[in-house]
Amino acid sequence: MRRIVSGLACGAILVGLIVSTSSRAEDAAKAERIVAIGGSVTEIIYALGEQDRLIARDQTSIYPPEATELPDVGYIRRLSPEGLLSANPDLVIAMEGYGPPEAKSVILAAGIPIAEIPEGYDGAAIVDKIRATAAALGTPEKGEELAAEVEADLAAAEAAAKAAGSPTRILFILALQDGRIMAAGADSHADGIIRMAGAENALSGFSGYKQVTDEAVITAQPDVVLMMDRGGDHSGAEEALFALPAIQATPAGKNRRMIRMNGLYLLGFGPRTADAIRDLNEQLAGIDAPVGSN
Repeated sequence: MRRIVSGLACGAILVGLIVSTSSRAEDAAKAERIVAIGGSVTEIIYALGEQDRLIARDQTSIYPPEATELPDVGYIRRLSPEGLLSANPDLVIAMEGYGPPEAKSVILAAGIPIAEIPEGYDGAAIVDKIRATAAALGTPEKGEELAAEVEADLAAAEAAAKAAGSPTRILFILALQDGRIMAAGADSHADGIIRMAGAENALSGFSGYKQVTDEAVITAQPDVVLMMDRGGDHSGAEEALFALPAIQATPAGKNRRMIRMNGLYLLGFGPRTADAIRDLNEQLAGIDAPVGSN
């Protein structure tokens, strides 16, 4: 009981801090016309069974599939304030980092409460997201139930991944432009999921995502390349990647080892993350060559 009370209090405190006007927090909890900004936020709202209160979503909110039937108010960091306001919401629940700042200012000026959900890159952050979202919805008990379920599932998935063996070195590539690799460093969604899957981020000397030099890729010596699956035929892009001299000089390139996974599933850090950990770990276990082989 003490643990449950603690969790409820945590969610209440988070939302108390992030609702745009604290005096409106109680009204926000009663909101029936909600816009969800951020794929994991939308997933959580559905997992809590509160989807009937949603009237619009952003472009990253593509799961579950029925969420895509809601009106689209733009990309999470390039929101259309006009489109959002035209939906006439009485609450916006948004992932930390939404924007641009001008859009945020317009929404606030219109007097619409905004619950900003904190982001993070580990299991604790996912649990906090669930509690904060549930508190914003006024359903903290549902939030604690879902949080406990997800927390246990994450713990089991991470323990199994850790027990699987030596960590594989993974190079997460966000994009490839004109032969330049945009890769993930520390303090990123990709770094978080790699570590949770019992593997090692081959590039951790910087934060976030950045273009990296050929020398950095060669020095990193990744065993596997991990990328998002954006649908369609990736054969041309994969050929271009494996043709790069820097990639060819790594175990990943020499053995043409690549894993692609749905971006929101892999990097969303929401209710499905434990399954994503298992799927990634299973694919890593299927790699034939020994870790670190040349």
